[in-house]
Amino acid sequence: MVVLFNINDLKELMLHYTEPLIRLAYYYVKDLQAAEDIVQEVFIKLYHNENDYEERGELKAFLTTMTVNKSKDYLKSWTYKKVQLQNKIFPSANTRNKDELVKKDEQAIIGEAILELPLKQREVLIYFYFNEMTIAEVSYILSVPEGTVKTRLRRSKDLLRGKLKGIEWEVLLNE
Repeated sequence: MVVLFNINDLKELMLHYTEPLIRLAYYYVKDLQAAEDIVQEVFIKLYHNENDYEERGELKAFLTTMTVNKSKDYLKSWTYKKVQLQNKIFPSANTRNKDELVKKDEQAIIGEAILELPLKQREVLIYFYFNEMTIAEVSYILSVPEGTVKTRLRRSKDLLRGKLKGIEWEVLLNE
């Protein structure tokens, strides 16, 4: 069944999903402005290409996948490489305020430590803890077996423990 979105439906979707999608994109691209642009593109694409989405109760997964794909495309783009080069040449140009979404998280230190992880470890943690997805859902989105997700999750937590020695994180302690 193909779903047609009207402008009010889109507004509701944006109210509900914008913040978690921006957070997700941010953890990929490490730039708030780029993350906001990516999420905006996702919603525009959803609205203009509504025939690509078939309602199967997986809208969150669909939007998440689109956001991840757009984020990965951005990381491969000339724009991203140019920004990285400019930041190396002119380090004072990168004195933006830290991401407000990460500041709103209970422990911003953990968010920074997650940003330092390699992409494979980072994305599993983001899906599982920040987006509160199950291992099966993460497996579906990443197109990898559930065992791989569990292994990446364990390795990610081990890396984080090493980076955060002496800092207590409630989620890690309860696992």
